[in-house]
Formats: sequence, structure tokens, C-alpha cells
Amino acid sequence: MPRDSQPTVDIPGPKSKEIFAREQEVMASGLQSIALFSELVMDRGEGCFLYDVDGRKYLDFVAGVAIGSVGHAHPHQVRRLKEQLDKITFGSFATEARANFLELLASVLPEGLRRVQLYTGGAEAVESAFRLAKSATKKWEFVGFWGGYHGKTAGVIGLLSGSYRYHQGPFPPGMHMTPFASCYRCPWKLNYPDCGLACAEHLRNVIKNETQNEVAAIVLEPMQGTAGNLVPPDDFIAAVADIAKEFDALLIADEILTGFGRTGKMWASDHFALEPDVMTIGKGMGGGFPLSGLASSERLTRAEPFGAPSGSSSSYGGNPLGAAAGLGALEVILDEKLVENAERVGGIMLAELRKLMDKYPFIGDVRGRGLMIGVEMVRDRVSKEPLDKHITRQLFHEALKRGLVTMSYSHVIRINPPLVITEDEARQGVAILDEAFAAIAAEHNLC
Repeated sequence: MPRDSQPTVDIPGPKSKEIFAREQEVMASGLQSIALFSELVMDRGEGCFLYDVDGRKYLDFVAGVAIGSVGHAHPHQVRRLKEQLDKITFGSFATEARANFLELLASVLPEGLRRVQLYTGGAEAVESAFRLAKSATKKWEFVGFWGGYHGKTAGVIGLLSGSYRYHQGPFPPGMHMTPFASCYRCPWKLNYPDCGLACAEHLRNVIKNETQNEVAAIVLEPMQGTAGNLVPPDDFIAAVADIAKEFDALLIADEILTGFGRTGKMWASDHFALEPDVMTIGKGMGGGFPLSGLASSERLTRAEPFGAPSGSSSSYGGNPLGAAAGLGALEVILDEKLVENAERVGGIMLAELRKLMDKYPFIGDVRGRGLMIGVEMVRDRVSKEPLDKHITRQLFHEALKRGLVTMSYSHVIRINPPLVITEDEARQGVAILDEAFAAIAAEHNLC
């Protein structure tokens, strides 16, 4: 497909290099990989496109890691924010903007989850969900899953996998982990459905044998994002819900990344007919503005100390600007039918990406729902050994210089574009990936 011509500048260009270097004189280490590896300095965004300070245009397949649900600088959301800027911008008093936002939010929340508390970041919302679970159950243990991501703060880091947890202990007591239903990389090397849901049975055994029978909640991403946009089998999610009931534990669905249409339904839970006791929400809810929260029932949220005055509040949570941003974003999601768009365009992208498996044997798996897609790259499809990092880093830069920003610097490409993406833009992005794949295949003899 013909693509827009790009200025012939180096990546990063001279202005980006200069400003990035200035920032690095003060910025602490640990910035997001995509910012460090690209060294780009962005000037503005519009819809699904980013423009750097050197005048180069990029199709955005990242959306701030699924934050920018309505794209960059959506006129309606900008208008909502500008209206609020002229009125009041901070404080926890009720505002009309917040009342309007909460009413609209309640109309799309799952049945029974009609009480909301608002925050600014995902980890804050998950930690608050843990406080709610402790308040309601009077228990204190939590069970999460390998590959899960619930933030990097001290209260949740015990449920993170891999290098995030290295040298960070001791963790809060009562944190337990068990394998997620990652069927492409089953830890038992079994095949679904003949596996008999070994991962679900292992969860039951963890609770029986590793806990003190004080499990307040199981926390579950219905689809895992950081682990590579993993979609589990339907019956795994049903089994987890049954096990939570078996042990009288709450089920917390972490929908911070998957909510607000990302997976082609308003909530990823909807794909599995999952009815969680608590749901954490964020990212796409604010359309790029720091906004998160939790939703639960009136009965649970009244439990103290969570439900006592100031028991679950946050100084920034639900501030007037955040409420205006959430209202603007949700109005766009509903008015422009972005949930349906995510399902339709995501289905097209998934089909086009799967066609590339016939061309490139290093593509081991293509999976996803809606606009939450994962492409896993391997040295060969039999061993499933991940593709070398130096090759995937090159792939990232090959896509970048062709005008595509995507998370392709590890062996799993996570594709999470804004929900406003059109079919033509989606096909354009896949065409760029095709070109980038061809470039690394030729250089590293991967065909």
C-alpha cells in the first residue's frame, strides 16, 4: 500500500538528539524502553500519528502503551479539558464534570459494579483494590499469575514476574504466584485442550498448600498485556472464578490495560462472561490523562476501613481535570463506536499479520483480541527459542525509520494502537512491519 513520504532525516534527527541529551542530564535511569531506544523528541500528535521535532511523521502502534484510546489531541476531549481549565483544576470537592463522568461510567460498567473510587495510576488502583479486599474479607493473602503486571510499587511488586522483582525483597507477606494459561509457552509443555487445564489445578494446589487459608483475593488480568498480549482459553477464566468462590476469596479483574474497548468489547471480562467482585480500570479511561480507579459493589465498598471517610481517597484522584478527561474520552468511545471499531479493525490486522507467518518462519505466534495483538518471534518454531535481542532491536529501528512506532524491541511485538485507527492506517502499519521483517530476514538469513 502506498505510504506517505518521509523526510530524509536520521533517526533521531538533530533536534531530537539535542533535546534528548539535555533531558538525560537530569532524567533518572529507568525511562520506558521505547523512549530510550528511539531517543525521539515528540512535538505533537494527531489521531494515530506522532510528529517529532525534526518534522518526521510516525504511525503510532503503541498509544502510550494502550493509554491513548481516543488518539492524540482528539478535538472533543481537548474541548472538555479546556472547558474545565477555565473553572477549577484541583481538589476533591464534587464537580459537575465528575458527576457527569461517573454517571456515564456507571452506565457501561458490569452489572453490580456501580461504586467507583478514582485515582491517577494503575498501581495505586490495584493497591486500593487490595485494601478493599482486606477490608471486606478480613483476610490478607493474595494470589496472582506469572506474567501479570499490576504496577511496580512496593504494595504490588510481590505479584510481578521476572526482572522487575529482582533485588526488591522482602515483599509484603502473603503474596503467592501461579502460572497463567500461556498456551504457546505452557510450563508443563502440554497442549490445550488435552492438558486438562493443569494451570487451573495448579492454582488450586497453590492455595491449598502454600497459603495460610487467608486468601483475600485472586487478582487476574483477563488478558495479559506486559507478558505479550496473551489471550487465555475461555474455560481457564471460568475455572479461576470457580476457584475464587471455592476458597471464599474475591476475584479482582485488573482491566487497567484491557478495558474501555481495547479488546473489541468494553471489558475483556465480557469475552469470558466473567463477573468479578472488583475491577481495576485506567489507561484508556483517561484517553492519555493520568486517571485510574476501581469499581465494585456498594456492599463491598462500604467495608471499613476502606469505606470510612478518607479511607480510600487520593488527593489527586477524581480531580476536576481528570474527570473532564475521562468524560471526554468515554463520550468519544461511545459516540464514535470505538469498541466496535476495535473489534473490526483488530480482526483485519490479526488476519493480515497471520498471513505474514507464511513469509517469515521466525514469526512463531500471532494472537490477540480487538486492538490488543501480540506477535511472537522465535529462532525456530520447534524450540520456540526467542529471537535474539539484537535482532529485535534492529527490527524496532527498521520500523521506526519507515515511519512506524511499535513495541518491537523484544521478541514479542505488542500492538496497541489508538482505538480511532482506520482500516487504511492499520493496513499501512502492517505493510511497514512487513518491510521491516524483510529487512532483518535478509540481513540475518532468517528465511
